[in-house]
Amino acid sequence: MKKFNVRTYVSIGMLSGLAFVLMILKFPLPAFPTMLKVDFSDVPALIAMIIFGPLAGILVELFKNILDYFLSGSETGVPVGHIANFMAGILFILPVYYIYNKFKTKKGMTLGLVVGSVFMAIMMSVLNYFVFLPAYSFFLNLEAMSSEATRELIVKGILPFNVIKGFLISIVFMLMFVRLRSWIDKQTQYRGV
Repeated sequence: MKKFNVRTYVSIGMLSGLAFVLMILKFPLPAFPTMLKVDFSDVPALIAMIIFGPLAGILVELFKNILDYFLSGSETGVPVGHIANFMAGILFILPVYYIYNKFKTKKGMTLGLVVGSVFMAIMMSVLNYFVFLPAYSFFLNLEAMSSEATRELIVKGILPFNVIKGFLISIVFMLMFVRLRSWIDKQTQYRGV
């Protein structure tokens, strides 16, 4: 992996700021628990990842969550939701990067976004079952949900929500990617990636 230069750090900072702003503009989907909200803050992380590599995308995911936690706070007072958002972002963008890097085509990007959406939805279901929902119960001194209730929440709420969220982000990103493709390719060539 090549070392980052000042231009790369500035770009990551700007994309992180944009991701933070997009994270503020979140909205719930009807028929899903209100704690689950859609935002398009993964789009700048995808752009950073394609141009500068996977570490840049991960850094954008990290910085947007740190900024959001310290500037906007958390509804619960604990950063469990921000950690979950960070993990969801990484689980979404990494498959996209590796699949797109293999094919370098529009179809490869589409396949990467579909795989990233499904992979993120499945892995976040597992992480919610074993880590995040128990962490909410622990930190908020709530009675732990039964495994039956947890499974129902994940199967009827979290899993389909994450699939829909992934596909919404994918649609928005593909609309941008088609228009920005030549610019992204120039930036990537400039970086020597």
